[in-house]
Amino acid sequence: MFPKLFQIGPVPVYSYGLMLGITFIVGNALFARELKRKNMDENIGVTITFLCLIGGIIGSKIFYIIEEWNFGSSRSLSSYFTKEILFSSSGLTFYGGLILAILLVIIYAKSKKLSVLELFDMMAPSAAIGYGIARIGCHLSGDGDYGIPVNGTFWEFLGYSYVNGTVPTKEGVLVHPTSIYEFILAIFIFLFLWSKRSKYKTPGIIFGIYLILSGIERILIEIIRINPRVVFDLSQAQIISIVMILGGSYLLVTKLKTVRSPDNPPQT
Repeated sequence: MFPKLFQIGPVPVYSYGLMLGITFIVGNALFARELKRKNMDENIGVTITFLCLIGGIIGSKIFYIIEEWNFGSSRSLSSYFTKEILFSSSGLTFYGGLILAILLVIIYAKSKKLSVLELFDMMAPSAAIGYGIARIGCHLSGDGDYGIPVNGTFWEFLGYSYVNGTVPTKEGVLVHPTSIYEFILAIFIFLFLWSKRSKYKTPGIIFGIYLILSGIERILIEIIRINPRVVFDLSQAQIISIVMILGGSYLLVTKLKTVRSPDNPPQT
């Protein structure tokens, strides 16, 4: 893989950091466009993007530490809070960042008396494509988003070689590039959400669809991704994805009922 892409003088440019930066640039541009479409203050987008950046990095790092410590590690929890681990570009768990970012946005929206669900609707397409771009960073950095070994000549052109100690296979064995698969799926989710963003005026519908599609995507990718199984042969990511799907389904059903009620006819 290519954890360091190039160097500008004494400053190295790491692949994951670059992709993370691109993620928030693209996300902020798309979110700003949505704010403009709805005649809202575009400065809100800068603040919320910053909150998502801080919450995403801190939340994903904390979640990663708890996850690593929880799954059979002989190390104490405090031993993970070192400079090498805390400030490393690796060791970031998406769901931890998502949860903390959502909490920060809710707090901000409440303080400014903004509709939380309306903001989440506008952010959903950005979150979908941003997740995919960040996965490219994971792939380039070799950060452990590996799948099971490829099986069959049809898949061999897609597989990439195991290169470090994070995958329990022999060096040189081709494994599924699950991060690339997720990038492709993220593009489709983004395009679908982007095409539907103007269809519904009731806040919460687009966000509900995002939760469902993102949850389904991660459940499926975990089938071929190497991650510890927690309960019922499900990984922790799959369990969280099920919660996302259930929450998104509840939100979608309740909001669609509101749209279709006699007192509130469908708006397209």
